[in-house]
Amino acid sequence: MPVRKTPLHLACTNGHADVVQFLIEKKCKLNPCDKFNKSPLMKAVEHQHTDCAAILLEHGANHDHKGAGGNTGLHLAVMVSRVSSGAVLEHGADINAKNELGYTPLTTAITENHDDMVELLLQKGADVNAQDNVSRTPLTVAAASENNTAVQLLLDHGAVFPESDTESYTAQDLIKMVQKYV
Repeated sequence: MPVRKTPLHLACTNGHADVVQFLIEKKCKLNPCDKFNKSPLMKAVEHQHTDCAAILLEHGANHDHKGAGGNTGLHLAVMVSRVSSGAVLEHGADINAKNELGYTPLTTAITENHDDMVELLLQKGADVNAQDNVSRTPLTVAAASENNTAVQLLLDHGAVFPESDTESYTAQDLIKMVQKYV
């Protein structure tokens, strides 16, 4: 059963890296979950306290824990903190982890309009053709949202149009959507 919040959660939420270090030296648990199933690492990332996240990662915090909605620390980093994404990736986070919607961090970066994160994830080897729970690919999502930068980045990294998805887009529909951007 998840706890409300531990002192480590509070230190990470408030950016107290010295307290995080102290608690870790005292052998606190690194991965307890709060009532929203978020670990201290997720709280550090969510609140953009990269120093706290780095300390946790250096001491073995679980970077692939899935919280509410199935989001990992990397999903959260892509949503809110461009700096933390690199740190989480450097410590071996699953770049293609899927949340409950089947979104990878790449698809999440596209939905959040964080083109710099799209580029970083592509450079680090994210699957450009990963499909979500309704068979949409990152390219489908980018084209539907008319994000021409993401469309171009995805095409440059080998993205291909799916035959169709359950939203009733055919490859031809997607090509029409994208043609005005490429």
